[in-house]
Amino acid sequence: MDAAALLADLQAAFPGAAPRPSADMPGLDVPAADLPAAVTRLRDAHGFDLLADLCGVDRGPAVSPRFSVVVHLLGSGHHAYLRVAAACPDDAAPEAPSLTAVHPGADWHEREAFDMFGIRFAGHPDLRRILMWDGYPHHPLRKEFPLAGMPVDLPAADVAAVTGRRVEPAPMMGGPFVSPGGTMAKAEPVARDESWNEENPKP
Repeated sequence: MDAAALLADLQAAFPGAAPRPSADMPGLDVPAADLPAAVTRLRDAHGFDLLADLCGVDRGPAVSPRFSVVVHLLGSGHHAYLRVAAACPDDAAPEAPSLTAVHPGADWHEREAFDMFGIRFAGHPDLRRILMWDGYPHHPLRKEFPLAGMPVDLPAADVAAVTGRRVEPAPMMGGPFVSPGGTMAKAEPVARDESWNEENPKP
């Protein structure tokens, strides 16, 4: 695949397209409004027919644009990968167009990005949380979410009533995204900034 020719073709159709620095595969940046049309062109004209992944990115509250959607495409005929990123124009209410009409497999990927980052996908047929429960007030992969997690009331009574099983909330020590092994402060250096850990119990 000629990455320069691919970029030139995309820029002719979408003047806002630009090369994206990438160490492992060719990358492109496109305006969020052009994302579905650009991915459609990449599928139909360039053979990138498989959506391998779609995820959100949070660059932090001090950066604008803060949130982006990153799509990884694979051409099953030429076996090349391509990364396409689109920045969400609104930092306070991040949103991008859904790709479910182009690649139906984007459905659960977009629900996860919505759940974890709070990025909404306009046109998604069923945009609801996929990992956390309905009503959970946070987005755990945003930069401000602490590694130690946030204690909240779990809907255990509701689950027990439906399943007939006893439900006990899982401990939040370490949060849902801290790898096991050793203490949190040693396994996750960023966790040293938290006010409590295994050696310094939560007050």
